[in-house]
This record gives sequence, C-alpha cells and structure tokens, in this order.
Amino acid sequence: MSRHGDGASPRGTREGASPRGSREGPSQRQLRVAEEIRHVLAGLFERRDFRDPELADAAITVTEVRMSPDLKHAMVFIARLGRSDVDALLPALKRASAFLRGQVAHGLRLKFAPDLHFQPDHALDYAMKIDRLMHRPEVARDLDPPKSGQS
Repeated sequence: MSRHGDGASPRGTREGASPRGSREGPSQRQLRVAEEIRHVLAGLFERRDFRDPELADAAITVTEVRMSPDLKHAMVFIARLGRSDVDALLPALKRASAFLRGQVAHGLRLKFAPDLHFQPDHALDYAMKIDRLMHRPEVARDLDPPKSGQS
C-alpha cells in the first residue's frame, strides 16, 4: 500500500501499473513520425535521384521504420522485392545516410532530424520460405482434413 493509503501512487497511476515511460510498445507519436519518415524515404527511393550508382540502379522498398523514444534515431528496414541481395546495399546506404537525413529533415517538421540506421528486412523471404514448405506434398498431406469413412 502506498503512503497515500488508497493504493494510488503520487503520480496518479495504480500500483502495479507501468508508469508512462516504461509501457510496452511505441507511442502514438513514434508511430506517426516513423510512418512519415517511411513515406519520405519511399519517395526518395522511388525517384532514384542518387549520385551513388549502387543506389541509383537499385529498387529499394522501405518496409518499416521504428523510432527511438526520443525520436533521434530511426531504424529503417529495407527490402528488394524479388531479390535477396539487400545486404549488399547497406554500405551504400550508410554512405548516403547524411543526404537521406537531410531530405527527411526537409520533408518533416521536427526539432531534430533523426539519425537513420538501415537494416535488411528478411521477413518477406522468411514468409516465402514458410509458404513453400507448407505447399510441399508431404506437409500438405498432413494438413488436409481426413476424408469421411477413414479413421
């Protein structure tokens, strides 16, 4: 019991409840800013207006952006649809991160432009692998419901 005698903490939250700063998941602001950054970066990658020939010739898809709680760091997940060589683009993206950060700063109204950190998104490759496994004859046989009359 708290020193207030009513089970409430001085900040007004119930005892046992998480304080605002340590709750699970990103805040609404983090989600909104992340989506805006994803939109700006997707537009840049669609235009392919880069000096670096590695990036100018690459079709890059921004699948997700995750923001740090202080909005100073953005983890950008990228993929190349239909190709699995996204890891080869990471050095070029790191070289271009200052340019991309400047473009994000021009596209958004934030106090600070976040540092951009790029990571390959292998979720689609993994999903395609699982889909192939699920359609293999030996797995499909186990997944089909038994026909009536069989035990």
